[in-house]
Amino acid sequence: MSYGITVTTAQTFDATLVAVREALAEQGFGILTEIDMAATLKKKLDVDIPPQVILGVCNPPLAYRALQEEESIGLLLPCNVVVRSAGEGRTVVEALDPQIMVGVTGNDGLSSTSDDAAALLRTALDSLGRS
Repeated sequence: MSYGITVTTAQTFDATLVAVREALAEQGFGILTEIDMAATLKKKLDVDIPPQVILGVCNPPLAYRALQEEESIGLLLPCNVVVRSAGEGRTVVEALDPQIMVGVTGNDGLSSTSDDAAALLRTALDSLGRS
């Protein structure tokens, strides 16, 4: 079962992170949270991993629509977008597919909102280019 929308770019991690922020903003998503996984794991466990950031993103009109259909949908929000180094100048960008909300909740009333959110996320990620 696929639960993500994924692209791989031929850009560095830092350049991709900047581009992801811009692409998400162009599609109406704001960044609510940001977790630097590499820094967190280094601090907490003294382990090294390649650069990886989790962005918690939200498109307010879509979040509101989802709340109208499922009042507990906040358990599945915000949408996570992961930017991680794949080495050799390549970066992977993954977004949780909003269609998962329908499957998890069993609420078909979320389908339209999930479709719209997925389309916007795909547009954002596709704008990054692929390698």
